[in-house]
Amino acid sequence: MALLARQLRQLANAPPEGVRYVPRDDDAITVVHCELDGPTGTPYEGGVFACKLVLSEDFPNAPPKGFFLTKIFHPNVAPSGDICVNTLKKDWKPEHTLAHVLQVVHCLLIVPFPESALNDDAGKLFMESYDEYARKARLMTSIHAMTPAARAAASAREHAASSDASGGGGGSSGGSSSSSGGPGVGSSSSSTSGQASGQSCSGGRISGSVVASSSSSSSSSSSSSSSTT
Repeated sequence: MALLARQLRQLANAPPEGVRYVPRDDDAITVVHCELDGPTGTPYEGGVFACKLVLSEDFPNAPPKGFFLTKIFHPNVAPSGDICVNTLKKDWKPEHTLAHVLQVVHCLLIVPFPESALNDDAGKLFMESYDEYARKARLMTSIHAMTPAARAAASAREHAASSDASGGGGGSSGGSSSSSGGPGVGSSSSSTSGQASGQSCSGGRISGSVVASSSSSSSSSSSSSSSTT
């Protein structure tokens, strides 16, 4: 219990970037509630996602179980909210802290791992059509995770981008290459990989093979599209 109390204090006083600990009086100490901010440059931008970690009696020798309480369209989150990430399964180590676990979960919003999808539809779309995946993920975010103010701001940005495209986009090859996916979608896959390899996602299982996987799928789709033009 002393270890858990120390980790909860750490989480409250120095949470990872984009993570907020939300203590609740009605919870047992073995249920940890928090909120995750949707990372900039992803389909989850502007959203606030409630989630929880449920700790067993064997913690820290056994990993907690993670759940999203806010509906989200993501390859590694089941429709029921269960989270699939190696840090909570085969890569678990007793020295992992709650702050580290939540940092890894937040990184999943930046770099999904479709090879171990719990949501088959999201995993398939991510691999086959990132634009379509991003559209659906953004829609779910806008419906379930955005505050009214954030939703209004996002709507204003999309309207401005739409006006710019209709007013100043001369040739079919000019301007942004993201016209099929809405504002910023065309570059989301590559910029996402860059963010995930940065400081906020440098720790844990997620930073290595996942970034490589996303980068390779992005580059392969780019090469196939160039070969057909």
